[in-house]
Amino acid sequence: MAELEGDVNRALMLDGNSVAGLLGGVFGAEVTGCRCQCAHCGRADAVGTLLAFTRAPGVVLRCSGCEQVMMRLVEGADALYLEMRGVAFLRLERR
Repeated sequence: MAELEGDVNRALMLDGNSVAGLLGGVFGAEVTGCRCQCAHCGRADAVGTLLAFTRAPGVVLRCSGCEQVMMRLVEGADALYLEMRGVAFLRLERR
């Protein structure tokens, strides 16, 4: 049963690039190339490599190494909610 569930999850998964527009609206810049580090396993990679689950009321971005939740984004009628407790750091370069 767990093997079938894993296949369903993988079928629903995209990469972090699929939410580039949403993240760009939050940060005011392109962030899919920015590095972030997983607070759980320590893996550091580009935001665009995170595993994106978009078929829910919001978006969940998971570490591509350990699959722990790194970010959650939910759009409400008058606000956007961003939770990043799974991110040890997000490196935004100055330009």
